[in-house]
Amino acid sequence: MSHPATAPRHPRRSRGPHGARRVRRTLGLLLPTLLLAACTGSPAAPRANTAPQPTGPLCAALPTGTDPGNPSFLAGQPVEAALRWIPTLTTFEAALRTSGVLTDLPAGDGVTLLAPSDDAFAATFSEDNWDDLMTHHTDQLRTLLKAHLITGNHPIADLTTAGTATTLDGVTVTVTRTGPTARLGDRADTVCADYQATNARIHIINAVLGPLPATADGTGHRAH
Repeated sequence: MSHPATAPRHPRRSRGPHGARRVRRTLGLLLPTLLLAACTGSPAAPRANTAPQPTGPLCAALPTGTDPGNPSFLAGQPVEAALRWIPTLTTFEAALRTSGVLTDLPAGDGVTLLAPSDDAFAATFSEDNWDDLMTHHTDQLRTLLKAHLITGNHPIADLTTAGTATTLDGVTVTVTRTGPTARLGDRADTVCADYQATNARIHIINAVLGPLPATADGTGHRAH
């Protein structure tokens, strides 16, 4: 008895030289992409900012976290720009900008600012007196501001450890630790210390230093 012939299997088609070349060309195009993906992987996580966190009783009322003007953001800003982001330093920032006193600092040495708050200025100078200083007595204004500047970038811990600091006007001020704050001479306390800016340190204080007499009328109001 005869059996039906088994249907012949179709032989696998040869790719031929043209097919082989297409495969090699495709692999050649894909290989750099695969190697690049293997080398780079997923994007690296952003490096954590190591800016110190300011300390003092006023800090809670100032920008924190991801708020505009937060300490981590200010750490990468030039000091002139950083001051504009701190809402309680509008008077001090305007005075520095008007006087140009920061240009007196030696290049590259950095600066530490003992920055009186707006309330400190309001408690010291009357509106008329302050406006007169800003517009007609730049020399006196510069002298006043130099009493709040120290050459070099000094954390508050370094200043209290040293025990004294010499301001740009040549006056030596004692610096002592008083609990969570630092006392400057017998006139001012830090209320939010250790804001960091590019090659600078900002310590907000609650009183105005320097030789100028107080002229405030006790109302605590001044137009900026």
